[in-house]
Amino acid sequence: MNHRCPYEKKCGGCQFIHIPYKEQLQIKQENTEKLLNQFGKVLPVIGMNDPWHYRNKVHGVVAGDRRGNCFTGIYENNSHRAIRVDSCLIENEQADAIMNTITRLMKSFKMKPYNEDTGYGFLRHILVRTGYHTGQIMVVLVTASPVFPSKNNFVKALRKEHPEITTIVANVNHRNTSMILGEKQQVLYGKGFIEDVLCGKTFRISPKSFYQINPVQTEILYNTAMDFACLTGKERIIDAYSGIGTIGMVASDHAGEVISVELNKEAVRDAIANAKRNNIKNIRFFNDDAGIFMEKMAERKEKADVVFMDPPRSGSDRKFLNSLLRLRPERIVYISCNPETLARDLNYLEGNGYHTRKIQPVDMFPFTVHIESVVLLSQH
Repeated sequence: MNHRCPYEKKCGGCQFIHIPYKEQLQIKQENTEKLLNQFGKVLPVIGMNDPWHYRNKVHGVVAGDRRGNCFTGIYENNSHRAIRVDSCLIENEQADAIMNTITRLMKSFKMKPYNEDTGYGFLRHILVRTGYHTGQIMVVLVTASPVFPSKNNFVKALRKEHPEITTIVANVNHRNTSMILGEKQQVLYGKGFIEDVLCGKTFRISPKSFYQINPVQTEILYNTAMDFACLTGKERIIDAYSGIGTIGMVASDHAGEVISVELNKEAVRDAIANAKRNNIKNIRFFNDDAGIFMEKMAERKEKADVVFMDPPRSGSDRKFLNSLLRLRPERIVYISCNPETLARDLNYLEGNGYHTRKIQPVDMFPFTVHIESVVLLSQH
């Protein structure tokens, strides 16, 4: 099977696209071992059976050529020049097909791509999100202006070619910014969100929701985290950096009480809706900085048995780790997307009375350099 990518030189998104998948896993294993071996044995990385087309969230910048044809693509590496990409080896194939249809329809609807330099044009970006288990599809059309000419006919034409689309949203972004989505949006068709199932729980995904990009490996990642936590059904759990509540909700079946803490207000709102939707009674959500929240708990002499932490690529800051050390949970399950910052944080926790028990790398992003790891720490 020839999996050559015609865009690899200009795109730069898949640094490992030219390397056979087995070898990629070997490289990731070696890199993780180099950084984490000092803390204990690194288990063999869990890869994918089928590493192609795994991305359930696909974004294209809308542009045009000199002949007036529209296309979606990406900005060329380190530039603001859009290059045409009709299909991508790691993106959902249905999403790619929908984006190609939209850019084809643009011509007959006399819709112009937005030009950042001149400020003229209408359609800026297209975002397509798919529910892996539900098959639901959301299309987000990011426009430069709130006025959407002949929008009903456009929606009709798009749905005629792709009846599988479950909702279409127009999002307005008139600012000159690298952010894709603007503040204002209008539902053109459907409910304005889709749902997907992860580890037996149903999650609502709206245009701005954070949701893991690789659903197959996310289940493996979260199930590994649950195994490592050794839950008996009695524990009090904190889910720090909780996003839309995924880890806490997956843990709720196996715990006594779950406390989810997240700084982003919209994510907390989604999380509360998700818990209701799944009829979960033993979980509470707090819109707060997780470090400050744990400090307050420690001051009140409150305890937690297990803390799940899933920080951004930069890892955890000292403040957060110190509040974790003050709270002193029995076990810490650290989900990391960067082995370098993970090594730094483990070093600090090991120097303060915790011991690394298990390290499991999981390949969430085949063909890229990234690797996730789940680590269990407990007190000496």
